[in-house]
Amino acid sequence: MILHSNIIGQGKPFVILHGFLGMGDNWKTLAKQFSEVNYQVHLVDQRNHGRSFHSEDFDYELMAEDLKAYCKQHSLNDIVLLGHSMGGKTAMLFAALFPELVSKLIVADISPRYYPIHHDAILEGLSSLDFSEIKSRGAADKALSNYVRDTGTRLFLLKNLHWVEKGQLGLRINLPVLKDNVSEVGEALPIHATFDKDTLFLRGDKSEYIGEQDEAIIHRHFPNSEIVTISNAGHWLHAENPEDFYDAVINFLY
Repeated sequence: MILHSNIIGQGKPFVILHGFLGMGDNWKTLAKQFSEVNYQVHLVDQRNHGRSFHSEDFDYELMAEDLKAYCKQHSLNDIVLLGHSMGGKTAMLFAALFPELVSKLIVADISPRYYPIHHDAILEGLSSLDFSEIKSRGAADKALSNYVRDTGTRLFLLKNLHWVEKGQLGLRINLPVLKDNVSEVGEALPIHATFDKDTLFLRGDKSEYIGEQDEAIIHRHFPNSEIVTISNAGHWLHAENPEDFYDAVINFLY
C-alpha cells in the first residue's frame, strides 16, 4: 500500500515526514514557502497516521520501506528529506538504508539515540475521548484538557479529529496500534547505520531532545552533519519559530 501525501509545487523533490500523532498537513505553511523556491514538496502521512493506511505492524524499518515504495511509485530520486521527531528517526534510517535516493538530510529536534516512553498522558487522554458523547471540537478539547494541559499540544492533537460520518466524530490515527507500539517510537538508530552526505540537525533552544551529550552520537552516524539551534523554540520548532526554521533549511540547501 502506498502512503497518502499532499504534493505542493514543482521542482526538485522535497519530502517531509511529520512526528508521532501528527500528519503531513502540520507542515502546509512551510511546504508552500519551500515550493516557492523551486521544490516539489511531498507532505507524506506515515502509516497509522493522517490519511495513510492502518496496519497492525509499526516500526521504523517498516516506515522506511513505506517511504521507499512511495518514492518508487512517484519516481522520486535525489530527494531532500526532512523529518521531525518520529519522522526524523524514519528519515535517518531511510537515508542510511537507501543513500542513493537522498541528496540531503534534515532532522528536526531528534537524536539517533534511544528515548524512553513519554507520551503516556497524551495517549491516555486520546483514548478517553468518548465519541458517542463528544459531538464537537470544543467538547473534545475540554475532555482532553483533563490529561493535556498545554493548549498548543491539544490543538496539535485535535487536528486528528474528523467526521467519520454525519454526526460522528473520530480520530484519523490508528490509536490502538500506536498505543501498543509506543515503545517503537523511542528506538535508537541501529548502531552501524550511517549516512555520509550533507546532513543538518535542527534543535530548539528550549527543547531537551538534542543536548550537548548528543553531538558525539550524531557525528558518529552522520559524519558530514552540522547542528543548528533555533532560538525561542521548543520541540515544535517549525511551528514556534517558522521564520528561523525556514532560513536555516534554505541556508543549508543553498
